[in-house]
Amino acid sequence: MPIVTAALRPCIQRQEDANWKFARATVPELRGWVLVLTDENGITGLGYCHAIPAITTHGEGAEAGLRFFLPMLESREPEDFAAFMDMAEATLAGNRSVKAAIDMALHDLVARRAGLPLSVLLGGCFRTTIQQSRILPIKAPAEMAIAAAALVAKGYATLKLKLAGDASLDARRVAEVRAAVGPKIALTLDPNQSYSAKGFIAAWKAMEAHDIALVEQPVPAADWAGLALVTRTLPVAVEADETVETVADVLRVIEGRVADVVNLKITKLGGIRNFVTAARMLEAGQIAPRMGAAFGPALLQAASAHAAASLRTLPFACELSEHDHILDDPFTPLPIEAGVITVPAGPGCGVTYA
Repeated sequence: MPIVTAALRPCIQRQEDANWKFARATVPELRGWVLVLTDENGITGLGYCHAIPAITTHGEGAEAGLRFFLPMLESREPEDFAAFMDMAEATLAGNRSVKAAIDMALHDLVARRAGLPLSVLLGGCFRTTIQQSRILPIKAPAEMAIAAAALVAKGYATLKLKLAGDASLDARRVAEVRAAVGPKIALTLDPNQSYSAKGFIAAWKAMEAHDIALVEQPVPAADWAGLALVTRTLPVAVEADETVETVADVLRVIEGRVADVVNLKITKLGGIRNFVTAARMLEAGQIAPRMGAAFGPALLQAASAHAAASLRTLPFACELSEHDHILDDPFTPLPIEAGVITVPAGPGCGVTYA
């Protein structure tokens, strides 16, 4: 039964904190797109196109890429998603978030038509609940400490601190957050490429006393040797995020033992099929996967929760609860209870337009 209509809907969401900041940009709002595929029986599949300029693409670029594919999607059988995504990869260079939205919508439509949860198409669930980590955007140390305490009061047991590349100030941020939350809360650090390798190794000396569980992408994405140096030097897990944008990058991390953990995102890798491939490669290479934050509505987080549920091992908390501080979500809720998300049980990704 073919797709009869392929349509786009804008998805503009304000941040609760208009000054939400990480090392590369301030993000006051999200300007993404929702792809809606409908078959002859009126069943729809939904995909979200992530569009933050400092991370994936801007809204206009996302729209142009999606509109390029709309005529090709109509009259196609959604079950042929593998062939369609191969064609998309060959037809349009880059645009991974665009391809991710298409792949997500095709998977969602097939799962909804079958009356099955999305995770079933990915091989089934290893877990039905996903422990969440919440992100602390860059603020003054005292402000980050107050925000950290508030998140712990909501039930989060893991927090991730965004850092900015100023070693002295970043060390104060870590110290004040640790003092605010006590010794039992897991802390991870994400400088978002703001250090050189030796610069972060030096900065680490003032941070390591605060019991850090993981360090994410301290060096520029292109500095593979620097990331490997940090991984070999630090006594904690080091995660590759921006360094890994393709399945080929995953292979390179495994071959060179460049990192201990790889941050997996459907939006970054170009879709669910690539996510599954990357996850299986990491499993074979004995490198840990982790589901990182890709800001967006409940639709994106629900699809990511199904993907996380399909991972055989998931040793670190994920970041699929950031929709909790993003306003104007057009989808049915994806609740977070005591820092945990339950994988939606309904057909497809489990959420619909509200």
